[in-house]
Amino acid sequence: MKELLLIAVGSALVNNVVLSQFLGICPFLGVSKNPKTAAGMGGAVIFVIAIASLVTSVIYKFLMVPLGIEYLQTIIFILVIAALVQFVEMFLKKKMPPLYESLGVFLPLITTNCAVLGVALTNVTKGYGIGESLVNGIATAVGFFIAIVLMAGVREKIEGNDVPKPFQGTAIVLVTACLMSIAFMGFSGMI
Repeated sequence: MKELLLIAVGSALVNNVVLSQFLGICPFLGVSKNPKTAAGMGGAVIFVIAIASLVTSVIYKFLMVPLGIEYLQTIIFILVIAALVQFVEMFLKKKMPPLYESLGVFLPLITTNCAVLGVALTNVTKGYGIGESLVNGIATAVGFFIAIVLMAGVREKIEGNDVPKPFQGTAIVLVTACLMSIAFMGFSGMI
């Protein structure tokens, strides 16, 4: 239990996928303009990463290793992730049309979100079992959710402020992401 807690805290805060590993920057910067949309994207990423971690771990352990095809892990993991994103997209389109419309092009981009593939590959690289992979996936996705919602809140506050002309637009967003990354470095002494 202690090991799973360390994996969870380490994945969500200490080694935050966006702010310390710099994976998943595209949706992080693109969808973090509105807190509701950011929370929706974060929820979709939590679902996809959690299920992808579980499914890729099972496929790796029970199919790829016995058949000796571990070298195909990247290709197989990408196919699994793409299929999961299609399910999420169909679900949101049918059950939550406003969220589906607000996410726009960024929803299919979860397929190419390197954070999702990064978690699956990290699980294999670190030799995590199925349970550990699931915990790592959920915690990493929660870390992504925290980062994107915090960024959306900060960006919402920045819009009402007087930002110097050279820093307007993307520049202030990147400076904000840098400062958030430095703030998250404070968690590095926890584990």
